[in-house]
Amino acid sequence: METVILPTAEEVGEMAARVVADVVRRKPTAVIGLATGSSPLGIYTSLQARVERGELDFSRVRAFALDEYVGLAASHPESYHSVIDRTVTRPLGMDRALVHVPDGTAPDLAAACRHYEHMIEDAGGVDVQILGIGANGHIGFNEPTSSLASRTRIKTLTPRTREDNARFFGSLDKVPTHCLTQGLGTIMRARQAVLVAQGAGKATAIAAAVEGPVSAMCPASVLQFHEHATIVIDDDAAAGLKLASYYKHTFASKPGWQRV
Repeated sequence: METVILPTAEEVGEMAARVVADVVRRKPTAVIGLATGSSPLGIYTSLQARVERGELDFSRVRAFALDEYVGLAASHPESYHSVIDRTVTRPLGMDRALVHVPDGTAPDLAAACRHYEHMIEDAGGVDVQILGIGANGHIGFNEPTSSLASRTRIKTLTPRTREDNARFFGSLDKVPTHCLTQGLGTIMRARQAVLVAQGAGKATAIAAAVEGPVSAMCPASVLQFHEHATIVIDDDAAAGLKLASYYKHTFASKPGWQRV
């Protein structure tokens, strides 16, 4: 795991976008894992600017979303089908047929989860997985105590996660109680992972994920076992790290060609 600390949230998005852009340049048919929420938005904005400048082409890139709410129609403005379409698919000029989201309205949710796993495998696996992190350390919707070997499945959202997401729905009672999410084991199979976090509200979770023990109580800590995971955070999110100065020194000492 590499931890990169940058002064601002804008720089976090730009740095993480460089990681994704490098993968797409090397492999125009790359498979990208997409995260939603506010944390990755800077990545997508930066990638969009590259597309508009003619530096990147996402038309053949395939993508798999991390999760979806159970019971929300794909047309609902806060379904992740809709969120990804308006924040990623359309801005990056992606082919909608190549962008996949778990089916939270399937009559057999367990079968839908198994099918999603098979789709990822049939695509050759994820080349680079984009991740955010919840205040309780969750990635995807893998809440604390999730199995570190878990696969795509249905999960019950914690009260804290529902409260955090209530701002998107207008009120807490409109937030779904369940979701489908890629498991931690699924996420760990990605060849590369880049996690972003901004703000003091994520400092405790980042400290547990980067420097704490690997534990199901902080699902993101499993990334310590990933052979190619990069954590990109701003100074506020790094506030709880004991070795923050060392991470900054390590990154500053890298030759330019390694800074991706």
